[in-house]
Formats: sequence, C-alpha cells, structure tokens
Amino acid sequence: MKIYLNKARENWILDRLRKEWYQYNSDISSKLLINSDLIWIASPWTWKKINKSYLKKKKVVCSIYHIDFDKFTEHDISEFKERDAFVDYYHVISENTKLQLSSLTTKKIISIPFWINQNNWHYIEDKRKLKNKYKINEKYYLIGSFQRDSEGHDVNLPKLSKGPDRFIEVVKEINKEKKVLVVLTGKRRNYIINALKENGIEYKYFEMVNIEKLNELYNVLDVYIVTSRVEGGPQAILECAITKTPIISTDVGVAKEILPEESIFQMENFRNAKPNVKEAYKNSQDFKIPTGFEKFRKMFYEN
Repeated sequence: MKIYLNKARENWILDRLRKEWYQYNSDISSKLLINSDLIWIASPWTWKKINKSYLKKKKVVCSIYHIDFDKFTEHDISEFKERDAFVDYYHVISENTKLQLSSLTTKKIISIPFWINQNNWHYIEDKRKLKNKYKINEKYYLIGSFQRDSEGHDVNLPKLSKGPDRFIEVVKEINKEKKVLVVLTGKRRNYIINALKENGIEYKYFEMVNIEKLNELYNVLDVYIVTSRVEGGPQAILECAITKTPIISTDVGVAKEILPEESIFQMENFRNAKPNVKEAYKNSQDFKIPTGFEKFRKMFYEN
C-alpha cells in the first residue's frame, strides 16, 4: 500500500505533520498521487485540488478537525456532502469531533490524535537562562497563548471559536493577584493585543518563530491557557504536555485525551483548574515518534 497526503500549503502545522509523515513512513507513502493506493485528505479544505478521477478510483480517508456548527452554512453542508461522496472513511483527532461528525455522515469514523515529535518538543531545565535570553524579568507570572485570535477578513474582530474574549477574562482575573506577562506568538493576534493594552496588562509578542524558539517559549511559561469554544486539537495541548509546560484548558479537542480532569475547566470555575504536569507528560508518551504513527498505520491497513 502507498499513501498520498494532500498539501495544506499554509505554512501551518499540517504542512509540518505531512513532512514528518513522509520522513518516517516512506515505506508506505508516495508523494506522487498517480502511484498511490490511498489518498489521505489531511487538509480537507483543499480537497478540490485533487483530480476527481483519482478520488473515484482510489480509497479515500478524510481528516476532519472540528466543526463549528454556529458557522456551518448551507454552502458548507453542500460542500461536505459533495466531498463525502468520495470518502471511504474519516479520521478525527478527538472524540469531541467524532461526536460532531457522526451527525453529518454514516461513514466510519476513527479517532486518533496526531503524533508529537519529541526531537522538536522537549523540556528545558534552565528556566532562568531562557528568561534572560528573552529579556523577561523574574517578577512576572508568564501566561502563554500561541494561536491566532482574530478573523481573517478583519484582524480586529475576535475569532470566537478560539475564545480570545474568554482568555482576556481569565488573564484579567489572574492579574488581580499576580504580576502577569502574556507571551504571544503567531499571526492575527490583534484582538488580544488590543485588549491587553486596554486593560493595562503587559505582554511580549513574537509574531513568527521557528520550532526551536517556540519550544523555548513553552519552557519559560508558568501556565498555558486554552479558552477555546471549538477546537480540533489544539496541538498546543500535546506540545505543552511533552515539554512539561503547565496547562489548563476548556473541554475541547484532545483535552480529555491528554489532560487529567482537574486541568479541564468550564469558564465559571476556571479558578479551580489545576495543571498536572506529571500526568499530562505521562499521557503524551503514547504519541511520541515512532509510537504515534502505529495507530495510523493500523488504520490504513485495516480499513
């Protein structure tokens, strides 16, 4: 069997995961669509770039990361049904998404979180050295957020599925008791930056960073907070777990697969949430390379 992965071409996490898949699974993969037996639509929004003649004659598995039903239009439903006609079975990365997807299709759905590359993401013991490197004063309580928070058509509007409004609410409360510094990375951080300025909360913003730098920034944090309403992963949960970065999260995406119950919160009781670094790290071990590939390989061979 030879598997072909379609490209996201967004300089996003899926491009990195695609590269890792081909690097470590070359024995069952092909970068040429014509030579493949199975098409893995890992980037479902680009599926129309694949010639339909190939979709008709080859086995097709499609990954779905999350479904925001609040934004799911008639056009989205029509698009889903059109693609669904070519799909043999689906892959999701969380049980939350599996439940969502089951309301839209009768096709088989298999839930497997993505792998994590421990060569890129790892614990760094000397926190003081890192803080000196990034000119961060020891007096601060460091809260991390490394995902976009603004809509694409207007970067000043919040992307509510990511919960940036909730993030600000939580940070404001913590800042009443501790001297907070928010560490931000990535594009489209306009909403949170504007809100932090309005509330007099300090921040450091690193717009685009490579993996080495991002790993270091995880390692300086006192806590990473996920406040999303809807998520596929986020992959940040696994990245925090394997770097031993304290994290609390709303009940989205892979949170329940990685984090213990005490680290998952509803907004009304976020103060009760407690990071459990030891448990999260232990749960992340099954997803390290090459173990993290095994369930995927099994999925492809058995379906």
